[in-house]
Amino acid sequence: MVIGTVIGNLWATRKEENLTGLKFLVVQPEQLEKNNPLQPAFIAVDRIGAGLGDRVMVTKGTPASYFEDANIPIDALIIGIIDAIEKGRGEEDY
Repeated sequence: MVIGTVIGNLWATRKEENLTGLKFLVVQPEQLEKNNPLQPAFIAVDRIGAGLGDRVMVTKGTPASYFEDANIPIDALIIGIIDAIEKGRGEEDY
């Protein structure tokens, strides 16, 4: 899974038939460790109502393409909106 922030919306009037009715958001992954380089933004399907500025959990790869008993051509799916992240003692908060 990936943690990121929603930084934009994407609209496509012409797309694969199985993608009709899905909402597409642009997600910027967060840098969780100081030594990790920032990853490029990517497109994720949203079915839970995330919006601009929300911190989200995203699953990527094959698990993202299976829902509602269908295999659709997506590789990133927003699976949660983050309320808070807590790390152990002595660690910096995210």
